Amino acid sequence: MVPTGRRHLSSLLTIDDMRAAARRTLPRMLFDFVDGGSGDESTLRRNTDGFAHYALMAQALTGGETRDQGRTLFGRRISTPVLIAPTGSSGLLWPRGEAEVARAAAAEGTIMEVSAGATLAIEEVAAAAEGARWLQLFIYRDRGITRDFAARARAAGYEALVLTVDCPVLGRRERDIRNGFTIDPRLSLGTLADAALHAGWWMRMARTPRVTFRNFEPYGGGRVVDMARYISSLIDPAVSWKDVEWLRGIWDGPLIIKGILRAEDARHAVSIGCDGVQVSNHGGRQFDGTLGAIEALAEVVDAVAGEVPVLLDGGVRRGSDVLKAIALGACAVLIGRSHLWGLAIAGEAGVRHALALLKAEIDLAMAIGGWKSLDEINRDSIRRVVPLPDAL
Repeated sequence: MVPTGRRHLSSLLTIDDMRAAARRTLPRMLFDFVDGGSGDESTLRRNTDGFAHYALMAQALTGGETRDQGRTLFGRRISTPVLIAPTGSSGLLWPRGEAEVARAAAAEGTIMEVSAGATLAIEEVAAAAEGARWLQLFIYRDRGITRDFAARARAAGYEALVLTVDCPVLGRRERDIRNGFTIDPRLSLGTLADAALHAGWWMRMARTPRVTFRNFEPYGGGRVVDMARYISSLIDPAVSWKDVEWLRGIWDGPLIIKGILRAEDARHAVSIGCDGVQVSNHGGRQFDGTLGAIEALAEVVDAVAGEVPVLLDGGVRRGSDVLKAIALGACAVLIGRSHLWGLAIAGEAGVRHALALLKAEIDLAMAIGGWKSLDEINRDSIRRVVPLPDAL
């Protein structure tokens, strides 16, 4: 377990405990920004609740005394099948947030997907730690921006590109609308009250330079206040598979397509040379009313038939969730909110704590389940079940 000096991390036994601690730590506007989804948040709930529709099948008397939860992805060996999902605006939760996350991921031996919407430049994140990094980006209206991101990623040592394809326009996140969310909150009676209730966060942020989006400074957007609206103005809503082929042509490293829920889309991605598929609904922040990620996973895995690795993000809160995804055919999962709650509580130490909790839960589940390695976990290890009433 990681050091527990900040915010009594040792008392936080689960990811849900960390969520509750983050709620106490952050101003409501920021907590809702991280925690919320689009519309009625039904897809957000399906992401987490969907895991309750599956149960793992333990094996008896397998004779295993040690366990290995390591994975190899695109030639990189990692200590756990839990990666860090791309999340923009991490610097709003903790000063230089993305650097804190990068150091935590490197220390825990896993991969960080760095968001193009980070508050630090991708070069700054790369300089923060020696760990493995992939860059998440969009295809922008100005293809020169996309091309430049790819060149910058290559120069900074990013090992893969992750192209988000489930975001032609931004979803309607009603918590943010109600809260009047902005990255630069103005003083008002409401924000002054928040300052009194969340003094630790306000004091940390007051001592740091104003948050900007440095990745977009070369393109005129570094100091915008409404980043969501700015990014929306950059994203090309008319992107097609032809544009993915174009990106494939200018990037010679692994290319992962993020935001796939349908079998035919997964097959198309493989057919044009993509190297991986990430089953995702953007954490329930885009299309409300669609499938939970875990509900779409098996169909996508079957569609690619082992030709490329399949990743999953959305709703992972327990080590058993990770193993359920592995059993359905995922090579690895990614955590977004779970690591952000840790970041909000204690910076790098909090992110490490979130990863360490999941790693410990995975190891325990493997020990009790009779699996010595992740390769032993497959469709025979899982059953579709009716959820218990409190999970409905």
